[in-house]
Amino acid sequence: MTDRATRSTPRRVLVVCTRLIGDVLLSTPLVRSLKQAWPNAEVDVLVFEGTDGVLAGNPDIHRILTTPRREPLRSKIAYLRPLWRTYDLAVAVTPSDRARLYGWAAARRRVGLVTPGAKDWAKRWLLHVREPFDNVHTHTVTMGLQLARALDLAPAYAVVPPTAGGVGWARLTARLAAEGRPLPEGRFAVVHVAPRFTYKRWHVAGWRTLIAWLRQQGLAIVLTGGPDAEERAYVDEIMAGVEGPVTDLVGALKIPETADVISHAALFVGPDTMATHMAAATGVPVVALFGPSNPVKWAPWPAAWTQLDSPWRMQGSQRQGNVFLVQGAGPCVPCAQEGCDRHRRSASRCLDELPAATVIDAAARMLGQVPAAPLRMVTSAASAT
Repeated sequence: MTDRATRSTPRRVLVVCTRLIGDVLLSTPLVRSLKQAWPNAEVDVLVFEGTDGVLAGNPDIHRILTTPRREPLRSKIAYLRPLWRTYDLAVAVTPSDRARLYGWAAARRRVGLVTPGAKDWAKRWLLHVREPFDNVHTHTVTMGLQLARALDLAPAYAVVPPTAGGVGWARLTARLAAEGRPLPEGRFAVVHVAPRFTYKRWHVAGWRTLIAWLRQQGLAIVLTGGPDAEERAYVDEIMAGVEGPVTDLVGALKIPETADVISHAALFVGPDTMATHMAAATGVPVVALFGPSNPVKWAPWPAAWTQLDSPWRMQGSQRQGNVFLVQGAGPCVPCAQEGCDRHRRSASRCLDELPAATVIDAAARMLGQVPAAPLRMVTSAASAT
């Protein structure tokens, strides 16, 4: 609940989300809640360098501030000086010391998340209003909206995808055409094969079979992905067994451009990664492949979901709105660990054993086909499960 320190209408608000890029995207419903409640307020957002692209074109944000992810203590202190008491309210979306410290320096009034525990007294002292952080049973979007509720604000549920805007879209399509890789003129599916971490990957044979089936449904294939060399190598391995043309945009797009391309797709298929969250936010039909990750906490937020409760159950493949969540099978799923070997480069048996037929069935349902049209066997799919 609010107290006297948080009741007056602020003119300047700072939202602090110094976490991974997916966390930053999923904080946008909170930002919109603040802006809808106080339309005349300037709402700024402080994030780590490299995560700000996911906020591009967001109409609710006045200014995006960035800070290095890792820096010496002296630099951190120096960063606090220009922030000192320049805001009326700071909202720490993540339960970290750093987020709370930035909030404490920036504003006279602070609201944030705290991890329950007896050792949190110093952290709690930095905040006027505190909400307990739940890392298991509460969706990341909902955790942010709990802070809006603590301020007695009506929640705005929409995750806001980044965009390059109309002018940016025109420039992008012209550039891609000039580079000899224009976007398809007809219906296309965006396939995003590579997550940031290996333990979230689906198997190569599955991607080859899915791409072959999508093409047989009359869909052109557009590949998206980041510029990382390992990601590029994984895409090349998959494409070595794929017949027919694809529009390969891996490493060629900025984050808001990727979101704009996805927004024009007939279907998006991807693993547990930021691009899949963006796709869900655009409203296009999405098939999300999940293995070890906790879906209650981390599955994509459907575009039309308007409840604080998580859209997802802990176990089982399921659909909500424009998102079909395909979960790998196994008694340990979801383990909420970094793969079977407990590190980011580990394999995950639940994804390695996920049949292509299961993913194709979900894709067919999102395309309005029930049952799925059978795959006409092609060379590239012959070894897939």
